[in-house]
Amino acid sequence: MSWTRPLLLTCLVVLSVITCDFYPSSMFFFTKGALRKIFMPEADASSFFKRRGKRAVKTQDEINAEQRQRLAADERRMEYHEEQSNEFESYAEEEHDEQDEHTRENTEQWREFHYDGLDPSYEYNRHTV
Repeated sequence: MSWTRPLLLTCLVVLSVITCDFYPSSMFFFTKGALRKIFMPEADASSFFKRRGKRAVKTQDEINAEQRQRLAADERRMEYHEEQSNEFESYAEEEHDEQDEHTRENTEQWREFHYDGLDPSYEYNRHTV
């Protein structure tokens, strides 16, 4: 029991020090001057939001920056589509070459299977009377 009271007191002191370090200007310590710095008169607040509304005219720098962003996005989009097109063309070309090779192999196998020893074959060499 003799150690619980000092331990509790130490914990309270540590807790208060931590609280003061984290919140040096907490709500309890606001003065009227500090509240004036945070809150502004109603007229100033309304003009603050009216200064730049949705329909306000943009400055030339803002317009130029937005235009640069659009152009950069368009350029990236064009590069992406060109890359995709090139990849598809190379794929289609490889597929076409592979199909030609397959057809060539099939034709050669058919000729070997149907070869009758006559060169050129009789069918292609007969004379019409």
